[in-house]
Amino acid sequence: MKRREFITLLLGGAVAWPLAARAQQVAMPVVGFLHNASAVAWAPFVAAFRNGLKEAGYVEGQNVAIEYRWADNQIDRLPALAADLVRRRVVVIVSNAEGTLAAKAATTTIPIVFTSGADPVALGLVASLNRPGGNVTGVKWFSTEVMTKNLELLHELVPQAGEIGFLVNPKFPGTADQLRDMQEATRNLGIHLRVMNASTESEIETGFANLVQPGSALVVGPGSYFTARRDQIITLAARHAVPTISSDREFAAAGGLMSYSSSTVDSYRRAGVYAARILKGEKPADMPVERSTKFELVINLKAAKALSLQIPDKLLAIADEVIE
Repeated sequence: MKRREFITLLLGGAVAWPLAARAQQVAMPVVGFLHNASAVAWAPFVAAFRNGLKEAGYVEGQNVAIEYRWADNQIDRLPALAADLVRRRVVVIVSNAEGTLAAKAATTTIPIVFTSGADPVALGLVASLNRPGGNVTGVKWFSTEVMTKNLELLHELVPQAGEIGFLVNPKFPGTADQLRDMQEATRNLGIHLRVMNASTESEIETGFANLVQPGSALVVGPGSYFTARRDQIITLAARHAVPTISSDREFAAAGGLMSYSSSTVDSYRRAGVYAARILKGEKPADMPVERSTKFELVINLKAAKALSLQIPDKLLAIADEVIE
């Protein structure tokens, strides 16, 4: 080969290499992750979601990109954030119930994978659990359904409590059904139920201040807002000496007294697997909604000691995790 031809070939290859690299980057599928909470509060669940993707062969930054959109607890921002992901032409959107409602209103073609503690059929996310139809499917984990179980566990721990507070977010889907079930359950136990509506930090503070009866206890209702505000709730529960149970495992792990629910972390891992299946070509309409059946009772003994509570042996025996 002549010297001039060799140099031309070499330079041509040098130009082609970055072009090929850019083409490869463009070809990398993009997943949209939409949520009404904050990145800091949702870090354990995002990690679980990435693990689910990884299990199915997708690693962020290597063969898949993830565009995150956080509303920072301002639900009214979700429609604009969802529309932004649609304009970005992501391959699939992963979100919680509130985010999925916004995403579903923004697109009927981009697949959406939800994680929801509330009933996705009642919310209008899917037509049915077995046959979702449309562009939406996901993972249903049990939080709203276990509220009365949380009440029973708390009553077993503090049977002397004559008043149980129920911290609920009136903006959370399914609140009316939760209240009905809790009111019936507390009537059967002969306990007064104090409903504490809160969708802001100050309203959470006020709710604790209004638990006026000595020996009161508290059930924290489900929803991403309370998950995001778990540190505030833990601090207030300790300050007011209120035994508290949540459906969020991270509540007990962060210093709260007790939690019981199906695993939110496992649900987000499964959502990652579902998103990967869509990336590989499956259609959400043909993917039944998964039900998370991994339940966890977590008890924090340090929090119990601070409240001068002795955990009954029966509860310790059935606990999935006891934090010393």
